[in-house]
Amino acid sequence: MLSIAIAGAVALTLLSRWVGHMVSFAVGTLLAVAFLDVLPEALARSTNTQSMLATLLGGLLLFFVLEKAALWRHSHGEAGGDTAHNGHADDSSHHHGHGHHHHGHGEKGQSTAAMILIGDGFHNFVDGILIAAAFTADIQLGIATTTAVIIHEIPQEIGDFMVLLSSGFGRRQALIWNMISSLTSVAGGVLGYLLLDKVQGAVPHVLAIAAASFIYVAMADLIPDMQRRWDARVAISQVSLIGAGIAAIAAMHQLRG
Repeated sequence: MLSIAIAGAVALTLLSRWVGHMVSFAVGTLLAVAFLDVLPEALARSTNTQSMLATLLGGLLLFFVLEKAALWRHSHGEAGGDTAHNGHADDSSHHHGHGHHHHGHGEKGQSTAAMILIGDGFHNFVDGILIAAAFTADIQLGIATTTAVIIHEIPQEIGDFMVLLSSGFGRRQALIWNMISSLTSVAGGVLGYLLLDKVQGAVPHVLAIAAASFIYVAMADLIPDMQRRWDARVAISQVSLIGAGIAAIAAMHQLRG
């Protein structure tokens, strides 16, 4: 909750006016968390690398199916004539503007936000288990681990806020849903404390699924939108902010280590 409070104070005040640009920062944080933190942690905790990569692949396919289901559920029940009209608008958008794209942005934005919250929930759940394990071993280690997790989460949560805001969430809505997602760490902490030996085997797979969520959102939802318009200054800004997101996670990873 402290991580979210700090990230929210930054993202919802200082950065909210630059949401469009900060989505690039979010891409960097999501990919860095997946490839520099979560996935290596999953591989380190498992003796079967192939199993972890299979879980990652399955997670990517799972989030593709979940997003398809969310979009289908949103559009199900629309009149056939309206569908035909939308199809016509789609064809004409290439010549007369982007009206249809804006019409569908809400549906896509909602599914992207859902993927972020699900993946973050898995990640927070595992953080809770790790904190419980550290406190079980030694109180000082537990305090150090908790502090590291708080610091480490801040840049990622800023990225999450940027994604939620760009998906159409209001500031209060983004804050509330991020807090709800963070509560899975409490569940993870309780289970980790009570059933540590029994849940350890599942931790690597949960981490791999969380990594799959972050990779999927960055590669399937955010980057394609960033590629829609070519402009040299925009491209330089995007690459710079992606690099900044990666650098922020890498720096926090060093502190955590």
